[in-house]
Amino acid sequence: MPRPASKKRQSVNLPTPPSLWRTIGPSFILLGLALGSGELLLWPYLAANYGLGLLWGALLGVSFQFILNTEAMRYTLAKGESIFVGFRRLSILLPIWFILSTFIPWSIPGFSSASSQILAQFIPIFSTKIVAIGLLLLTGIILSAGKTLYKTMETIQRNIILIGVPMIILLTFYLSSLADWQSAAWGLVGRGDGWWLFPTNIGFFAFLGAFAYSGAGGNLNLAQSYYIKEKGFGMGKGTQKISSLISGGQQKMYLEGRVFSQTASNNKLWQRWWRLVNIEHFLVFWVLGFVTIALLSILAYALVFGQAQTEGISFLYHEAAVITQQVGPFIGTSFLLLSAIMLFSTQLGVIESSSRIISENILLLFYRPGKKSNLSAGFYFALWGQITLGILVLLSGWQEPRFLITLSAVLNATAMMIAFPLIYWLNRRELPKSIQASWWRKLVMLIAFTFFVIFVALNIIQNL
Repeated sequence: MPRPASKKRQSVNLPTPPSLWRTIGPSFILLGLALGSGELLLWPYLAANYGLGLLWGALLGVSFQFILNTEAMRYTLAKGESIFVGFRRLSILLPIWFILSTFIPWSIPGFSSASSQILAQFIPIFSTKIVAIGLLLLTGIILSAGKTLYKTMETIQRNIILIGVPMIILLTFYLSSLADWQSAAWGLVGRGDGWWLFPTNIGFFAFLGAFAYSGAGGNLNLAQSYYIKEKGFGMGKGTQKISSLISGGQQKMYLEGRVFSQTASNNKLWQRWWRLVNIEHFLVFWVLGFVTIALLSILAYALVFGQAQTEGISFLYHEAAVITQQVGPFIGTSFLLLSAIMLFSTQLGVIESSSRIISENILLLFYRPGKKSNLSAGFYFALWGQITLGILVLLSGWQEPRFLITLSAVLNATAMMIAFPLIYWLNRRELPKSIQASWWRKLVMLIAFTFFVIFVALNIIQNL
């Protein structure tokens, strides 16, 4: 397992990378965070109401997040510790920022609320509020069981994606027309129905929410650092994993890792590791993520564009009704059930990732080099604390899911805006120059930061 670095102890060599097939896994978790937000709700909602001319935003958003995620992986791949440990070295104020900017937006139970609205139709004896609370409790039970937290999340998210995406592909190709695909192609360059880039009647609040959720969103992108560490990538090999409460969640572990020595053989191994994690993340997160956004947006456009379904998640019910008419009630019902499962899997992933971030940053406030910390106990305290807060929010009567998800997304857009310069600063300061980002990646991070600054400012101006 990684040990804290010291001046007296030399760094170790990088392990040999596995095959690409054995590398695939961590990005499924991050993709699962996006399935029930941008992919299923926010981008299809925009397509149903404004057409496909905004797809350029989804393409740009998922590309920006790909760069952010891989830069977070760069740090952990090289040092074998989470990126938040590195941020703590920059300033004691950063753990406070990450606690607040994770807890506030991600404690809003929008996904369980949306999932409960659908599931309540199949179990009408319970109200949507009771179902939503039940889903939050089920989330806590699932995350408290299993051998290790990472394995539980990878298995669940991978299976849901491998079942859900083929169904979405088949439905979209069967129910859409060539004209729908042509509209989607024009949307990639920003051409809508009589407008370019933005329709005149769109609110920047809705667009920024969808843009932020063209992937995991907010600080949860940085959680990819945890997943490649626990998968044993690079210097994370041998790292202890967070155990469940049932299998013994009280073990302590070191938070710190150490960088590999700069030798010719290690540099060659680094290039192989870097290529592998980029390919894995590109295939799973970028390709599957953008394809899912595009397909679900085309499906929503083909089925319900121009109809009166501007509130909440009603466009999903309209889609299911049209699918029932054109294909049959079994497929229409299956579409709704798949939507509910995807939303629940997103809630599961959101609470898991945010609990990791919150708990570790609380521990980092009391950081002492070379000391072990009980990450497992901290995680489960944060987990059930968030579930309790989510239940209180639901009991207060604040349940409209798309508004809750959009509000959370806009808050997360601000967090991502700050993450780009922070991660650039961290990698430049902590990593050897030979493995730092190339010039074009630095340029993309600058463009992404500028883009978020402009749209966050526009949202503030528009809402004032």
